[in-house]
Amino acid sequence: MEIPNRERALKVLYKYVKSESLIRHAFTVEAVMYHFSDIYEENNKEKWRIIGLLHDIDFEIYPDEHLKHVRDLLDSEIWPEEYLRAIESHGYKLVNDIEPVENMEKVLYATDELTGLIYATAILRPSKSLDDLTVKSVKKKWKQKGFAVGVDRSVIEEGAKLLNLELDYLIQETINGMKKIDLMN
Repeated sequence: MEIPNRERALKVLYKYVKSESLIRHAFTVEAVMYHFSDIYEENNKEKWRIIGLLHDIDFEIYPDEHLKHVRDLLDSEIWPEEYLRAIESHGYKLVNDIEPVENMEKVLYATDELTGLIYATAILRPSKSLDDLTVKSVKKKWKQKGFAVGVDRSVIEEGAKLLNLELDYLIQETINGMKKIDLMN
């Protein structure tokens, strides 16, 4: 089996995902996963990146059956089981019962929804930037029930608990990871 690489992951991403916002989200989660791979001193940073990049690979084609077609789209002869399982685990208690066990899986589970909340908060700021975004600003928006209603805050909280991280730390490090790419344009 060939070792998966980002080039192959990008080809797969562009084959199945056409929506600009979903592609931006894929790059955002990729950057956050890569950032957290440093925090967890992970040796295989590329694996974390690829999993972040491909985590919603079936969402555009099968929005009502999200994560039920990952294995069909990502051939198990090419993509190792640990990649497939990690991607599937970010749907824990939402669309499946595949519990995140490894740190990589827990980070994906905790930050997928959080990146959406952070992005929504940032684009409403006068600067429309992550550069001056604070945890306090994100938490203020967090409390507004009508803001980013599609973001399941309980998943973020549960993800923080799975990682044994304070919510403020998780938010700050997710912002830091998102800052590593230019996703505001």
